[in-house]
Amino acid sequence: MKGLRAAVAVPGGWLAGGWKGWCRGVLLTVILAVLAGQIARLPLFSVMGVMVISILLGTLWKTAMDVPADAPAGIAFSSKYLLRTGIVLMGLRLDLQQIWQAGTAVVWIDVIVIAFTLAFMLGLGRLLSVERTLSALIAVGTAVCGAAAIAAVAPLIGARKETTALSVAGIAVLGTAGALAYIIAYPHLGLDPYLYGVLAGSTLHELAHVIAAAAPGGDAGGEAAIVVKLGRVALLMPVALVLGHAFRTSRAGGAGASGAEPGRGNAGGRLSGWRRLPVPWFIFGFLAMSVVKTLGVLPETMVRNLIGLSVFLMSAAMAGLGLGIRFADFRRLGLRAVTAAVAGFAALSGLGFGLIRLFY
Repeated sequence: MKGLRAAVAVPGGWLAGGWKGWCRGVLLTVILAVLAGQIARLPLFSVMGVMVISILLGTLWKTAMDVPADAPAGIAFSSKYLLRTGIVLMGLRLDLQQIWQAGTAVVWIDVIVIAFTLAFMLGLGRLLSVERTLSALIAVGTAVCGAAAIAAVAPLIGARKETTALSVAGIAVLGTAGALAYIIAYPHLGLDPYLYGVLAGSTLHELAHVIAAAAPGGDAGGEAAIVVKLGRVALLMPVALVLGHAFRTSRAGGAGASGAEPGRGNAGGRLSGWRRLPVPWFIFGFLAMSVVKTLGVLPETMVRNLIGLSVFLMSAAMAGLGLGIRFADFRRLGLRAVTAAVAGFAALSGLGFGLIRLFY
């Protein structure tokens, strides 16, 4: 109880506004997530995906009505803890055996796609002087799996909530446009349904974008697209670890050179030993859930329900992120960041087409 009272009393604690304010903030994110789920059922909005709609609804609320003064603690709880729980449960989407059975060609395509996209977009972002964390989040969202990858990597590289929200929104718009472009181009690509599915799964951002774009390929195209896309999702953990280590090393080097304190969250080294370890526990939870899925430990009905819960929790978290920005803030994304995002996706699409010609 003493610890609980301290959390309430300390400014910025997760109960800083008291129980009523905390509940009001969490409830607001949950309501927006429910509303986003209903909107996502509509034909014109289904391509965007429920998480993207959630962040837009949060931004609309913030712009039109602002948020209650005592609600930020609950909103922060949703943005952090509901998000991490959702990421852990998202691992139940991955059947590692299914990805392996798809063949080494699919594995190599996913690895090459992610390595190339990250290197290309981070280099281009540096060339265009895009803010480093923004560049990294756009790159990982393009390379791996859109909003989920951005949400997983953001805390590991010290990204601000505003930067995370802007990255998610920018990737959502670009991915939706890309899915529509693929559907229009499909008759002219000269690919059979299976290979078209491989192209969509290896190059589009969100799972929702992949499913929508693969629809013209029928069952063969849809199944191939999902398997290839899940292969990219399976690589989220190593990508997150590498980026987290790179940014942590960079911050530590900068602090050493300037005499400043280490990066955020270190609190001058006062944290306990396990907290100082460079281990993103929720990413390991994600991997553990994928192992559970692969082993078939849980009934399929429970797996489906938990995946649905994962999407809902992440949607509530995205609504929380949206509640931290206004639509006017999107101008901060900047022409250079947009240029990097578009150029990165264009290069990725060309690479995907070339890899299909190479491996098949």
